[in-house]
Amino acid sequence: MLVLFYPYDGQIAFALTRRTDTVESHKGQISLPGGAREGDESLQATALRETCEELNACPDTVEVLGRLSPLYIPPSGFLINPFVAYSAARPSFRPDPREVAELIETPLSLLLDPATVKREEWTLRGTAVDVPFFDIYGHKVWGATAMVLGELVTMLREETT
Repeated sequence: MLVLFYPYDGQIAFALTRRTDTVESHKGQISLPGGAREGDESLQATALRETCEELNACPDTVEVLGRLSPLYIPPSGFLINPFVAYSAARPSFRPDPREVAELIETPLSLLLDPATVKREEWTLRGTAVDVPFFDIYGHKVWGATAMVLGELVTMLREETT
């Protein structure tokens, strides 16, 4: 999984995607680019390769800045390993239509705005739960993606105080 920052419209932005309804897991959800490790590639190489495959934002234009905390996702059994990277220019995005239904270019300022964080009661697997999410242009960014972005927001706020 990769949080890819880049300049866009006079701001720093990052790319979220809405997954298609035909992918194997997390259909239709808002996510960061990412996917399964191939062979013995490093976790960082996996994040970069998947971002290149999904969005055409390829490693030769991307500088990895660091890594966030690994996160286990019980419903899918995935262990995600998020990285943060920067591209000095906005990538020439060409989303893979088999995986990406929509590219959501999100200004970092929107993510940092406390008004973007919302909560709702949802029924998940038959149980009512309080679900925090980021409201990004009407998209509900929840679950693992929200946890990764929440950690990033916390880190960025700590750096500026």
